[in-house]
Amino acid sequence: MSGCGCEIEVRDAAQRRVLRVLLAINAALFFIEFGVGWLADSTALIADSLDMLADAIVYGLGLYAVGRTQVEKARAARVSGWFQLVLGIAIVMDIVRRAVFGSEPVSSLMMAMGTVALAANVACLALIHGHRDGGVHMRASWIFSANDVVANLGVILGGSLVWALDNRWPDLLVGAAVAGFVLRGAWRILREARAEERGACGGRASPDCGCE
Repeated sequence: MSGCGCEIEVRDAAQRRVLRVLLAINAALFFIEFGVGWLADSTALIADSLDMLADAIVYGLGLYAVGRTQVEKARAARVSGWFQLVLGIAIVMDIVRRAVFGSEPVSSLMMAMGTVALAANVACLALIHGHRDGGVHMRASWIFSANDVVANLGVILGGSLVWALDNRWPDLLVGAAVAGFVLRGAWRILREARAEERGACGGRASPDCGCE
């Protein structure tokens, strides 16, 4: 029975289960953290919530890609990379707006929400760890989950500095750092997706070769 494809089916089913859980966690955290970030007037929290939204999109596209061809997986990863890029630019624009017009971040809300998000993302990272080598769509999920943990630690640190220094700039700096993580992750996934497409298409540059 070694050629029945059972191992592939089991692996695909496991990937789907993990991605569904990750999608649910990140979608819920996006709404919660965005609301808290708005109340806290925090660039860092809003940036982190948009990162959660980007991750939810990544997990959704990864779910779509499970069981599909290498080219389709690469294309799904490429789309997730472009979503990440757009959201990273949106975060940068919000940082510039707040730097110009001002903000008054609430440090206690930043630290509390950052801690909740950190706990959730550590759980996500543990879930995806065993699947990080399961294709470019799963590597995308792993990269963004790892970035989230670092971003959450930054939010907690930023909230601590806002409280200690009684200054809004740590919040803006953490927001900028989160934007940097999002943009770097987007670039990495776009690069890997392009390499996967080239490999699947025998080295041809066109992403529309349609090979399987």
